[in-house]
Amino acid sequence: MATLHYGSGDPVHIGDRELAHLKIVIATKLRRQESFTLSWRHPEGEPGGRSTIWLHPSIPLRFTFDEPEPPQLNMQWIEELMHSANSSGGIMLVDEVLETPEPATPSV
Repeated sequence: MATLHYGSGDPVHIGDRELAHLKIVIATKLRRQESFTLSWRHPEGEPGGRSTIWLHPSIPLRFTFDEPEPPQLNMQWIEELMHSANSSGGIMLVDEVLETPEPATPSV
């Protein structure tokens, strides 16, 4: 289980794979000096509901991962997360989008 440390608040526990993908989107937005929200559903074992935090470039942020090697990234999932990051609702951590193969072009 990976952890997102943001400001002085409680750490947010997220799966390593999920946080690896979120890290790409969050770093891109913050590098552009863009503020946004991040929302997620509480995992099993925690009180039900969901949480939202406001991410701003001036607030300290740290990502820690249990796995020493980064996972192979799913670009389709990153695009989906980036699309939500650019919406008025901010990033909503959603389940991984499975990559779909390009349809074969029929030979003529």
